Order: sequence, then structure tokens, then C-alpha cells
Amino acid sequence: MVKSVEGAGKSTGATVDPSAEVLAEAASTFGLLASPPRLHIVWALAQGESDVSGLAERVGGALPAISQHLSKLKLAGLVRSRREGRRVVYFVDDPDTVAVMRTLVVQLAAREADAPPARLRRLGG
Repeated sequence: MVKSVEGAGKSTGATVDPSAEVLAEAASTFGLLASPPRLHIVWALAQGESDVSGLAERVGGALPAISQHLSKLKLAGLVRSRREGRRVVYFVDDPDTVAVMRTLVVQLAAREADAPPARLRRLGG
């Protein structure tokens, strides 16, 4: 049985389509996380708080690039920051988005572990 989407929209039988606003917000969030570095940053922050230096080291990016990504994630409301002395610490501010991201990444990693090597997949093996 398919559950209805709370928040209205056109009804199609037992399901309710989400509103245009909800779909636009979801698309915007998915678009923001379509960048591998930003997705990695959110993944890292879902494991625990970090400053820009720690994120740059973990994600493998330059400090200015990581700062840019964090600015975009903050504007979207996915992460927040707080100051600890001279240090700015970032943390996840949208646990629901993190739950969706974690589910997708874990599922893809599990598929990858079960999949034959890429060369065999291309050959249909």
C-alpha cells in the first residue's frame, strides 16, 4: 500500500502528489547534493562535527573550495556552524536529508560490493 504525501497536491487514486513547492524544494536539495564534494561533506558531518581544515583533509579538497561548499550548504539549511574561539565548527542541521542520503549511499555501496567488476558488467557478465 502506498502512503499519501502529507501537504496536498492532486490526488491520483490512493496516492497524493506532493505540491509543486515540495517537489521544487526536493529537486533543489538533490541538486545541491549532486556535487560529490558536497555530498562527501554532508556525509562527513553526519558522522560528527568538524571545522573546515578537518573537512578539507577528509574530503580531499582545498580550504577555499570546502569553504565555498559549506557556504552553499549553510544557505540551503543543511548545515549550521558555531564559533569555538577562533575555530568555526560545522554540523548537520537537517537530519531527514541525512537519513535519505545515508540510505542511498549505503544501498549503493552494498550493490557495489555485490557487483562484478566493471569490465565484466560491460560485457554482460
